[in-house]
Amino acid sequence: MGNQLYKADVAIVGGGIAGIVSAIELLDQNKKVLILDRDDEENLGGLARWSFGGICMIGTPEQKRMKINDTPELALKDWTSFAEFEEDADWPKKWAEFYTYSSLEYIYEWLKNRGVSFLAMVNWPERGLFKPGNSVPRWHITWGTGHGLMEALIHHMDEHPNRGNLTIHYNHKVEDLDSQDGEITGCHGLIEADQTKFRVESGAVIIAAGGICGDLDVVRKHWYKPWGDPPEKMLTGSHKYADGGMHRSVKKAGGNVTHLEKQFHYAAGIHHPNPRKPHHGLSLIPPKSALWVNAHGKRIGPIPLVTSYDTRYLVEQICKQPGQYSWQVMNRKIMERELAVSGSEYMTAFRDKKRLEVIKTLLFGNKKLTNRLLGESIDIVTANSVSELAQKMNELNGNQSVDGELLEQEVRSYDENISRGKKYMNDEQLRRIAHLRQFMGDRLRTCKFQQIDDEKAYPLIAIREFILARKSLGGIQTDLQSRVLNATGEPIPRLYAAGEAAGFGGGGIHGLRSLEGTFLGGCILTGRVAGKEAGLDVN
Repeated sequence: MGNQLYKADVAIVGGGIAGIVSAIELLDQNKKVLILDRDDEENLGGLARWSFGGICMIGTPEQKRMKINDTPELALKDWTSFAEFEEDADWPKKWAEFYTYSSLEYIYEWLKNRGVSFLAMVNWPERGLFKPGNSVPRWHITWGTGHGLMEALIHHMDEHPNRGNLTIHYNHKVEDLDSQDGEITGCHGLIEADQTKFRVESGAVIIAAGGICGDLDVVRKHWYKPWGDPPEKMLTGSHKYADGGMHRSVKKAGGNVTHLEKQFHYAAGIHHPNPRKPHHGLSLIPPKSALWVNAHGKRIGPIPLVTSYDTRYLVEQICKQPGQYSWQVMNRKIMERELAVSGSEYMTAFRDKKRLEVIKTLLFGNKKLTNRLLGESIDIVTANSVSELAQKMNELNGNQSVDGELLEQEVRSYDENISRGKKYMNDEQLRRIAHLRQFMGDRLRTCKFQQIDDEKAYPLIAIREFILARKSLGGIQTDLQSRVLNATGEPIPRLYAAGEAAGFGGGGIHGLRSLEGTFLGGCILTGRVAGKEAGLDVN
């Protein structure tokens, strides 16, 4: 068969959240739009569909109802602190300022007008450890999780008055960009279902094809060198087609790709019970009352690992441990009260908008999730004594790396600290728990100084956790019009980038760390800008 030829005002490479937002903006301008997505139709919406749906926004009504005094100035100060931008990171700094000052209008109000709603409780991750992070809660959970978010946006796109101007082609892998006289004129690639070639002629192209964390070889190639060698065993929670292919195409066309060594990984990944891709992992939201120990059963320290402060620090410390993986040791009471999964697939009460079930899990713990993970996960073992737990941990690993006596000593030391009473507790993790429980959102989901080896809370549980590659913070460098820039800082005519492909803005809007929730938010922000500007470009 010969080549398929498509024509459009604007071609969008990628049908994830950034691509869909760009398409909506273009339909608002009555442009003819073509989305080229490599996945199947049922997966339209990309990785965002599987996310928990948390979005960082500033100055929202939800914050005001909770009497959270937040401002763009404070948010930018926090962002800059966490990012540790290099002196010459001009575009990332400009995008960070744009995000913090525009999130209310460009993200919150835009989503609300398209049928998206948020839980009343604003959450507070990434508070900062050695560098200040979020000074106040900003993480808004979409009602319905990322699944509900994408359903609302896709519904809005499908019901758009100009829907007739939109064509979506699935199983289309864009392999390269086409240009003439220095201007991008379209792209070409392969229809993977039947190996047919296709070519696109368009007035502009928007790259919204995601990042690099779906290919662990690419992740390792760009591993952050100060961390040493990457873990031999890693999992991925990214999209299976987020392989950096379009980064390479943009670079070939003269575009600048920056900061790919900056990546946002998670510390508590377990093997997905029903994998849809190689090395597929689930990202756990780790219990704060669990003991985080290394491959030998030694508590990781001297500063104990506790989530909600600095995810990058957790990953860095685990990468320094023997085997570069970890265990979390807890009991069923802790697991039910505190453990969650960062995604829509396992957080079904939130995803399916079951209000009573959500309230029940907050008050009494998530027994349904605990039972499911205990029944499905190969990375979880249970026991009725610490020595039995150590034995089962070793059986799971197929070696004798866990020192049972050492693990018993670590658990006993922690539990004895709790038994002395609140006045005499002298443990950094317990101080953190006391701090976390001052905020109602954490108090609901954090045990009150729960001992590990407590028979009333049995069985004991150990979860083996690996580094899980999730998001690449660097990407294609863009200006504030989402135009792709070349090595000298000049825009490449008719070429735009949005979402993770663009490092969520400017080729690295986050710097070293993310305040969390700025991934979906960054996709919406840059997707809107790219769609608006590309539409104006083809007038």
